[in-house]
Amino acid sequence: MKIFSDFSTHKRILKIALPAIAGLSTQMIVSLVDTAMVGRLPEAQYALAAMGLGVLATWAIISFFSSLATGTHILVARKFGSNDFENCAYVLNTSLIISLIVGLGIGTTVVLFAYDMADLFAKDVIVGQYAGEYLHYRFMGLPFFLITVSYRGFFFGIGKTKIFMFSGILANLLNIIFNYIFIFGAFGIESMGLAGAGLGSTLATACDALFYFIISLLPYYKNKYKFFKLFKLIPAIAKSIIRLSLPVSLQNVFILIGFLSFVAITGLIGTLQQAASQVVISSLFISIMPCFGFGIAIQTLVGNNLGKGDIKSAKYYSYETSKLATIYTVIVGIVFTMFPRMVLILITTDETVIETAIPALRIAGFGQIFYAIGVVLANGLQAAGQTFFVMMTEVIINWVLFIPLSYYLGITLGLGLRGAWFAIPIYVFLYSLVILLKFKFGDWSKFKKIDNL
Repeated sequence: MKIFSDFSTHKRILKIALPAIAGLSTQMIVSLVDTAMVGRLPEAQYALAAMGLGVLATWAIISFFSSLATGTHILVARKFGSNDFENCAYVLNTSLIISLIVGLGIGTTVVLFAYDMADLFAKDVIVGQYAGEYLHYRFMGLPFFLITVSYRGFFFGIGKTKIFMFSGILANLLNIIFNYIFIFGAFGIESMGLAGAGLGSTLATACDALFYFIISLLPYYKNKYKFFKLFKLIPAIAKSIIRLSLPVSLQNVFILIGFLSFVAITGLIGTLQQAASQVVISSLFISIMPCFGFGIAIQTLVGNNLGKGDIKSAKYYSYETSKLATIYTVIVGIVFTMFPRMVLILITTDETVIETAIPALRIAGFGQIFYAIGVVLANGLQAAGQTFFVMMTEVIINWVLFIPLSYYLGITLGLGLRGAWFAIPIYVFLYSLVILLKFKFGDWSKFKKIDNL
């Protein structure tokens, strides 16, 4: 099979994937800018430590509930592919209602008990106070965030990823502006320190939700989908969204725990090695984020084609997308392997950390080449309703193989950081192989029906 077998196919894939990649990339930028701002506060070490706790807690909860986008995306893509625009609207509206209920419930709970939660994880009183302030203000925005998650899944499903791109640019630009205003104080507003980062993010998220709402009022979307005439919760759709989303939520949590365990193992080797691992993981986002963008594209294309009943095209688009993503990861792998110092200096200027991280980045650079096939085809399987299978594959290989193997190679055999990181290529290769086998030999005739609509 030729690498570039169909230019028009690749053009369609990139039309969906590239805006998604751009939108995801803006999130990386704002994270770095936020950290840089907080790092310039008085008592920066306390603020940064507190921010680390706050961001981790926020990311854990957000990553769990943001999978609502996956369930919404998959269902909308199916209905859009079959030209069932009425049920596209019902899926979005049901998802929005779920988001409001979950967002208000979880958000209110964290806001009320933010300081108590922070005290559980912070040994230092000052760090606990700062972290509590951050969580208090940050989780006021959870309902708005989950609303954007529902809208994101809808627009992904109809292939309008440019809206997500514009949303990402707008929200993250506002995030930087609001954070600067509230962290340091400006325009007559008193400096709030780390709490200002939480409030700024909440306001930016509220503006993002407003942006999506305004887009939904545009005549093209309003007239075609009739969102407001069809605004109600459909129990069957709610059940399908939850059934598709819950395994993805659990998978996100298990991955988080798995990689926290891996970082802890590198900490047993040494503090320097643990710092180097953090830098390498940050570097890997250069390849991971675009793969997620290709994954969004394939969920849309597989869903649309399965909605039409065209299994052959659904599989064809998946293989073509995995080719494009692999070409990207090969290029990145070459850069990671040949020019590791050039990559690492973007993250840190500490020469000792860089020298320690170079071998690990080279190993990771080789391993991540195979990641594209795994993540793209996994998203294709999710679009086919196989979210539970993807979750179990990830959990078993991560927990049963990757974590014990990294400990055995790095600690038991005394191979140090190189040994621990050598478990990464093995983990990625086996995960991608299992996903590929399921994708190729799975019974796709059973994948066609994923709801009762």
